[in-house]
Order: sequence, then C-alpha cells, then structure tokens
Amino acid sequence: MKKTLLVITLALASLATYAQTDAGFGIKGGLNYGGNGDYFDSAKDAYNDPDKNVGYHIGIYAKTAGNLYLRPELVYTSLKSGYAEDFKMQKLDLPVLVGAKVIGPLNVFAGPSFQYILDTDYEGITIGDVKNDFTVGLNVGVGVNLGKLGVDIRYERGFSDNEVSILNSNNAINGGDRIDTRPDQLILSLSLKL
Repeated sequence: MKKTLLVITLALASLATYAQTDAGFGIKGGLNYGGNGDYFDSAKDAYNDPDKNVGYHIGIYAKTAGNLYLRPELVYTSLKSGYAEDFKMQKLDLPVLVGAKVIGPLNVFAGPSFQYILDTDYEGITIGDVKNDFTVGLNVGVGVNLGKLGVDIRYERGFSDNEVSILNSNNAINGGDRIDTRPDQLILSLSLKL
C-alpha cells in the first residue's frame, strides 16, 4: 500500500513538470467537518458544540491547464469526531479531481479520493484494528480562483463503511460498538499557487 502511495506521489510531481500557462502546483490547507451518522443530526450537534467534529488538513496539489482540468492532491488530514469520548484519526488523502471552469473564476470538480489511515485514537478506550487502512471515497465541490489564491468547498463521502471496533478491558469487542473511520465530511480549503 505504501508503495502505491509513493508511485502516485511521484505521478503528482511529474504533472507539475509539464505545467502550461494555467497549470501549476501549490499548497493548500483548511478545515474539515465530519459527520457522525445522520448528517443533519450532526449539523444540529455542531450548532450546539461547534468544535466537536472539526479537524484540519494541509497538503500539496498539481493542476493541468485548460477549461477541463485534472487536479490531483496529496493531503494530510487530522479529524476529531465527538462520540461519548473523542475519536481522533490522522490520514493521508489523495483526491484525483476532474474539474471544469464554469464562469470567470468559478469552477466545479469531482473525483475519487483515496484514503490511507495513519493512526486512530479513542480517548480513554482501546480500539481494535481498523477494518481497512486503505479506502476509496468521492469528492464533489465548487471553487473560486482569484489569481494565485483559491477557495473551495467540497463534500466527501466513502463508497463503503470502514469501521473500527471498540474493545473492552479484556480485548473483546465491547457489545458490537463500532466507529466509522470514513465519515461524510464538508471540507473548506484555501490554496496558494506557487
């Protein structure tokens, strides 16, 4: 799996080499909001406790030129989900987005997002191994580019559930309790073209 991520990272770097006028590469970062279960219930919880499910991300991207473009990204993400205790997760995300310029600086994009889980932690409770360290999801979003600065908002969801089991003190599964490690997310990003 790590070799696959290395090959994909090298492919991202090679895209930047073939940069044209509108093409290029840069850095990005921002906030992630993850939902627990029903997204509308999570939004209500966020209103009552705004920092409960908020995380952050930072990474790099490359973009090809043209009205229809390819934008692969490599992003480190740290998430926090508020269950009874705080569940924390660090992961590498690799969205491979296909975008289209709509009007002026406005663009829309969508594409698969590959996720590799680096670490999970459930405050005060032992957790079992994550079912799959590597999963695939979908990103869909809209963005605005103003010169070298870009802002986008996107929705991410997994194609399948990826769960971690909660273990009791005897390392047995605690009553079937599970946490989804591929939550739906709203992602707000700022990017700077270098």
